[in-house]
Amino acid sequence: MPNKVLAPQSFIYKVNPDLGELDWNHICELFASVNWRTRTAEELKKAFSTGSWKIFVYKDDQLIGFGRTIDDGRYYAMLGDVIVDPDFQGQGLGKEIVNRLNALLQDYHFVTLTAAPGKGDFYTSLGWKKQTTAYIWPQGPKQLRQHTAEG
Repeated sequence: MPNKVLAPQSFIYKVNPDLGELDWNHICELFASVNWRTRTAEELKKAFSTGSWKIFVYKDDQLIGFGRTIDDGRYYAMLGDVIVDPDFQGQGLGKEIVNRLNALLQDYHFVTLTAAPGKGDFYTSLGWKKQTTAYIWPQGPKQLRQHTAEG
């Protein structure tokens, strides 16, 4: 963790940068740093190219966080892959990423997200509401355990 808490304005936010210029191996490392499932650089680059909005956060020249949307371009959107380097968590960056993505989606009819296990309170603190009608087709026992009432 940095020695002092920096204001979110101390960081550089890039919206929809050229994906060809990003270090996808470093992005894979950021996923690993928060204990998310292993991803490959090629898979991530393809996945990030499909949504309308991507935000990348830098401290100086170091990529330290990001988030993206998975959407149809007008009606339905989902926030995905909101990641902040553990060394920079607690700086308000996750909140800033989510709020900036939400602002870009203000004219959409339906915006959702699937919170990582244990992160629900973070999203409710930002005004998100828990759905009563959302469903998941579990892709294995871990998803069944972490993302369903049965688990």
